[in-house]
Amino acid sequence: MHSPTPSVANSSLVAKPAAVASGGAVAGVRAASQPPILPSPAPASIPPLPAGGTTPLAWVLLFILASIWGTSFILMKKGLEVFSALELGATRVSVASLLLLPFALRHVGRVERSRFKWLALSGVVGTLIPAFLFAYAETKLASGLAGVLNALTVVFTLLVGALLFGQRLTGLRVLGITLGLVGTVVMLLLGGSGGSDTPTGEGNAWYGIYILVATLGYGLSVNVIKHKLGGMTPMTVTAVLLLLIGGPALAYLLLGTGFVHKLAAVPGAWAAFGYIALLATMSTAVAMVLFNRLIQQSTALFASSSTYLIPIVALAWGALDGEAFNLWHFAGMVVILAGVLIIHRAR
Repeated sequence: MHSPTPSVANSSLVAKPAAVASGGAVAGVRAASQPPILPSPAPASIPPLPAGGTTPLAWVLLFILASIWGTSFILMKKGLEVFSALELGATRVSVASLLLLPFALRHVGRVERSRFKWLALSGVVGTLIPAFLFAYAETKLASGLAGVLNALTVVFTLLVGALLFGQRLTGLRVLGITLGLVGTVVMLLLGGSGGSDTPTGEGNAWYGIYILVATLGYGLSVNVIKHKLGGMTPMTVTAVLLLLIGGPALAYLLLGTGFVHKLAAVPGAWAAFGYIALLATMSTAVAMVLFNRLIQQSTALFASSSTYLIPIVALAWGALDGEAFNLWHFAGMVVILAGVLIIHRAR
């Protein structure tokens, strides 16, 4: 939510959950799974917003997006029942890049040469690396907890923006960052890994560190896109970015792993591949279209409200799949989301 992914609007950074979906932050910016990208301006055909500022369709889109991104973590877990973390990560990126290849070929010629290095950087830190890190994390961490930790993308987007890109830090924003990190400690060190119902049959809360690093990558990716790739449409950024990293991912998948052998010989491999392909498809292409439509129907701040719904969806799927959550987990989630809320509202 990956991809999970953040989005940026106006002059401030407003992070959209990446869900790491197949592109990490590239889901509708990404990211979620994939790198968050700037929302394109609403076309002239979009009707003006009602007095309340949000259309009924916006609420429908919000819940659909939260469901898509929140479901991505259980899909990763199901994919890991057959494939390794390396295979899952490479498959997600490969499927997403192949899915958007026609769009990439259409747009790549319009990209200024000076921007390719920033697209590559955003792709590597905001899509490629997080795809593997989330997969590693979920080998020993409950998928529901992974969905909660994905909300830290908002925290790291602001932190990286302040450290590297001159983003202004106010007292409230520092408080939000602090709460996000404190909530993480509460959830992982006091709550634990969420039980042993993981693909490896073991639980280890320290695997949450993989997600911290992944969301840090999302935060860097969002800032790179905002400050270095302004003016590019979401489709151009997403498709070309995946074009740059998709080739190496596909080559590694086919030549450096046992992916092909597993598809041919391991029972359940095709079903597991289906989960990963669904993850890549929904969180990248479908979510990107829906997210930008949501921006048109509301505001970036309203669209970012999905941040608060994704953990609920992820935890619900995890509970249905037998994951064990306790009061410390819910307390940590509340503290993290409180920090995210403060960051969203702070000026």
